[in-house]
Amino acid sequence: MPYVKTKDGTDLYVKDWGSGRPVVLVHGWPLNADSWEPQAIALAEAGYRAIAYDRRGFGRSGQPWSGHDYDTYADDLAAVLEAADATGGVGLVGFSMGGGEVARYMSRHGGRGVTHAALIGSVVPGILKSDANPDGVPEAQLTEIAGQLKDDRAKFLQGFFRDFYGVGVISHPVSDAYLEWSRNVAMMASHHATIEAAKAWGYTDFTPDLAAFQVPTLIVHGTSDATVPIKATAHRAAQGIARHQLVEYSGAPHGLFATEGDRLTRDLLTFLGG
Repeated sequence: MPYVKTKDGTDLYVKDWGSGRPVVLVHGWPLNADSWEPQAIALAEAGYRAIAYDRRGFGRSGQPWSGHDYDTYADDLAAVLEAADATGGVGLVGFSMGGGEVARYMSRHGGRGVTHAALIGSVVPGILKSDANPDGVPEAQLTEIAGQLKDDRAKFLQGFFRDFYGVGVISHPVSDAYLEWSRNVAMMASHHATIEAAKAWGYTDFTPDLAAFQVPTLIVHGTSDATVPIKATAHRAAQGIARHQLVEYSGAPHGLFATEGDRLTRDLLTFLGG
């Protein structure tokens, strides 16, 4: 490290801070591992080993043309865990899209080494609207997102992050500078990977993966999340994961690591220490 090579030769950038029991933080779309910095610092200071990495195609990791699907993402996570020798007593935390990696790792790799799991504002078990998920996001909206990303990614992201952090005329949970930083981080990613990853989190059904969660699982979600609707995701995840703890942040938007950062950090430390 700081780079781990996956089985298809892609280099993943890894941040490894502190010592102690490992906690692996999987970032959301379209950001990178830096989005977890406040939580990673707090975990390291509390005696944990905080590990966060940039997903393939994003941040400082390699930008391959292929492999932008959850089976590959889960295999990448397994490669990071193996390279870090973090295969025992692991806390696995996924935000938004990153919750999908957690879910697919639990099923595809049998949750090897994981003792605690956390889904933060997660897309699990799926956001696509269907008869089984009437509160999900319509396919037409996902198609529109892909089109806007293709036509003018920078412009799309400018508006996207305002909803992501719940920024409005009156509400301003994060600064303009933070919005600019978020867009700059997102623009580091491969254009192709950004679009393909959006297809992955938009269309993947994680319902079959839920049964693989056999460890205590913290589910945290904002009730006003306009990016990943709580009824379509967290509420359904709680129905399918036996050993879950559901915590709803009243009125909170999607980007909880920033807008509710202190509370999220406290809740993670409490959960991991239990």
